[in-house]
Amino acid sequence: MPEINENAPDFTLADQDGKETRLSDFKGKNVILAFYPFDFSPVCTVEFGCFNDDLSKLNELDAQVIGISVDSKHCHKAFAEKLQLNFPLLSDFGKEVCKLYGTLRKEGFSERAYFIIDREGTVRFKYLMPTPKDMLENKQLIEDLKELE
Repeated sequence: MPEINENAPDFTLADQDGKETRLSDFKGKNVILAFYPFDFSPVCTVEFGCFNDDLSKLNELDAQVIGISVDSKHCHKAFAEKLQLNFPLLSDFGKEVCKLYGTLRKEGFSERAYFIIDREGTVRFKYLMPTPKDMLENKQLIEDLKELE
């Protein structure tokens, strides 16, 4: 798991539309990597609805939200369409990125975790939730992003 003030490990995954997306493509922007267990689960649905609701506030802080789970890009597409999400959901179907970031549970899905990566690609904040049912309020992420300004 990357530590605070370390470079965020780069990776490439397909988004919900099948587009190959690299973390380093977002260099120059703040990034919120939001690892989550499953599309359509009750907590994840609320969590990503909240991201969508707060997207304008996050955009004002030059932050790009990127969701990552082990679900397929097809499942991500349906989830994004249902919630009308306007940010990428990356499919870590092979579970490599979850392993790289230390979020893979023994059951084979991701912990709920948040990494804020600054414009230079450095991990500045990280939160690993105690259980998959717990989620971080966007208010905390927004406060953290403001500290980077």
